[in-house]
Amino acid sequence: MIVVTGGAGFIGSAFVSKLNREGITDIVIVDELGASDKWKNLVHNRYADYVHKDHFIEMIGEDNIPFGIEAIVHMGACSSTTERDADYLMENNYHYTCCLAEWALEHKVRFIYASSAATYGDGAQGFSDDHESTRTLHPINMYGYSKQLFDLWVLRRGVEDEIAGIKFFNVFGPNEYHKEDMTSVVFKAFHQIRETGKVRLFKSYRPEYGDGEQMRDFVYVKDCTDVIWWLLNHPEANGIFNLGTGKARTWNDLIQAVFAALILPRQIEYIEMPEAIRDQYQYFTEAKMDKLERAGCPVKFRSLEDAVYDYVVHYLQTADPYLK
Repeated sequence: MIVVTGGAGFIGSAFVSKLNREGITDIVIVDELGASDKWKNLVHNRYADYVHKDHFIEMIGEDNIPFGIEAIVHMGACSSTTERDADYLMENNYHYTCCLAEWALEHKVRFIYASSAATYGDGAQGFSDDHESTRTLHPINMYGYSKQLFDLWVLRRGVEDEIAGIKFFNVFGPNEYHKEDMTSVVFKAFHQIRETGKVRLFKSYRPEYGDGEQMRDFVYVKDCTDVIWWLLNHPEANGIFNLGTGKARTWNDLIQAVFAALILPRQIEYIEMPEAIRDQYQYFTEAKMDKLERAGCPVKFRSLEDAVYDYVVHYLQTADPYLK
């Protein structure tokens, strides 16, 4: 079995869809559905079983798992960058991951886990995923810190040659619909355009960046799942890797791509950024991708325009926008 934690979430369910397309259905999904709409991400997916995340960690702790595990793809975490409950993030994001990794290492099971570009903080130290740089990073929110802690655990334990971590940059695409305020700007822009005909973006508060010219490394979820699939099939490829396109684009570029996909003229309103987030706002992110390339990963990333077009036309504008 391949265990996918967070398998009902955004990237996790997208990866289960990828496994299905590769002919794999021996999958155990680990998640916590609660009262959210995450369950809808599973409707088209084929898998062997679903296990609540609390029950799964009990099985791991007792080393009493009623099925064989070939690999654990650990995408499960609280991904909210505004989550303020630090104790919850310590338990849910950090300690939970430590327990899974310990078990996987002991049983020689392939372990791939989600880190985050949020570990890079304000970006002042750059975006290199070499291990020495990782040791010096200073995240600026608790979510990023919870991810940084496990990256440091990997390096402190000296197991970076035995497991693979992925620092996701700005991922967007199908199956993110349950994320509410944490959905991508592509998703939000699509609905703003349908409702008002225009998109609102934050103004810039730095003279070197014009309004809407702040830059991000936007990466399509389908490309991310292709990389995870490659890592799953190449257990020799280990370490902590960035996962972005390697090319930063502006918010204006992103919004232009959404309007173009809808065949509409661009209409943007620049609004004030809340003071509470101005000090934590990243003006530039761009993944250094040479490490993943050196590892031999052959995945070619879609252009921003092609990815946005696929998302808008083949998913957001359809009656059933979920990955199949």
